[in-house]
Amino acid sequence: MLEDIIKEAEEHVKKYANEYEIFLNQSQLLELDSKNNDLSFAKEEIELGVGIRVLHENRMGFAYTSNINQIENTAKKAYLNAKLNQADENFSFAEKTKYPKVKDNVDNKNKDLDLDEITSFMKNIIDIVNDNGCSPTSGEFSKSYNEEMLINSNGVDVKDKSTSFGAYISVNASENGEISSAYDIISSREYDKLDGEKLAQDVTKLAKDSIGGVKIDTKDTNVILDYHAGIGILSTFMNGFSGDNVERGRSILKDKVGESIVSEGLSIYDDGTYDGGLNSCKFDSEGTASQKTSLVNNGVLEGFIYDIYNGNKANKESTGNGFRRFYSTPGISYSNLIFDFDSKKAIDEVDDGVLVTNVLGAHTANPITGDFSLEVSNGFTIKDGDCENPIKKAMISGNVYSILKECEAIESDVKQYGPFMLPKLNLPNLRVIG
Repeated sequence: MLEDIIKEAEEHVKKYANEYEIFLNQSQLLELDSKNNDLSFAKEEIELGVGIRVLHENRMGFAYTSNINQIENTAKKAYLNAKLNQADENFSFAEKTKYPKVKDNVDNKNKDLDLDEITSFMKNIIDIVNDNGCSPTSGEFSKSYNEEMLINSNGVDVKDKSTSFGAYISVNASENGEISSAYDIISSREYDKLDGEKLAQDVTKLAKDSIGGVKIDTKDTNVILDYHAGIGILSTFMNGFSGDNVERGRSILKDKVGESIVSEGLSIYDDGTYDGGLNSCKFDSEGTASQKTSLVNNGVLEGFIYDIYNGNKANKESTGNGFRRFYSTPGISYSNLIFDFDSKKAIDEVDDGVLVTNVLGAHTANPITGDFSLEVSNGFTIKDGDCENPIKKAMISGNVYSILKECEAIESDVKQYGPFMLPKLNLPNLRVIG
């Protein structure tokens, strides 16, 4: 059926343009939301749409539809929109090429997993939260199936499909009138790899341990960033690797290729072919083959990520990082962003410091300079490698480009949240404000 739709679209668009691209996206999502102990909020969404781009005299036109009876009209709109836009020689479509072998991203349990089983999964999480003396505030389980197809006038004809599963829980703990909260998320391509019991145990422990905070002095010290805190800070840092930001002069890294920008033991890759990666695929949303792109090698900046348009502007090849949905045009985004350290430091080697589980206000960090000042959430003092006391109130401040020159990995699992795949991090001599 999907093949018929995209071929029909091609027949219509050929009436108006010799250069074209047709992107089809079908997704099925089942979500079960919880509020407190109530598990009655379920929804199922099925989405099917076609996005058409045409190139006419170096002018790009785009139109989309979720109504398969309107495909002919959508092709015409794309052509008419092209005639209204300005010419830009950097527009082009992907060329036909070989595509990498990527581990099967489909778990067949996606089809058989019904609402009753999902409800049982979330109920078990909520029961553990309550048994541990905490109160669930919100939660969610989701499963999704996604299928993408793309054809263009250069002979590209590709398709891919994937499944994903995820669960989330947020809880409150209370003692003597004091309330503390915590949350976490788990996700995987495979249902059997979701450990709901561990999620509930970890989140309730964090919430309970965070009660009874102490004040701390302002000082420069070791700051261990748990996963969410690390991602909050690194999101600002990674803006500098976008080819779009580089070309617009919005990246401090623009002229630093070949220079050391982070600690010598750190390499950073974007790898759309990574086995089991949450965003692995054979091709991006422009039909460019996925690849492993080295951004930083042993501390030295090697390059940036590009989609086709920004790659053309920079006289670079696309790195396979043009992503979108059917109702939008491609933009630069990461696939699986891997922080690879050549060694890891045991936490018991940290004599004195602070553990930061999460940060508030990450969006306020300056994406160009890298300066940040963030509130600590679920923070703890560290003494001789052990978490001693929860911290009542604190902030951390610094510059992400400076602190990463001393960044170390802590012995811990590498976890993926969104595109980020990383261990816990240690930042020596970061300013903590009590």
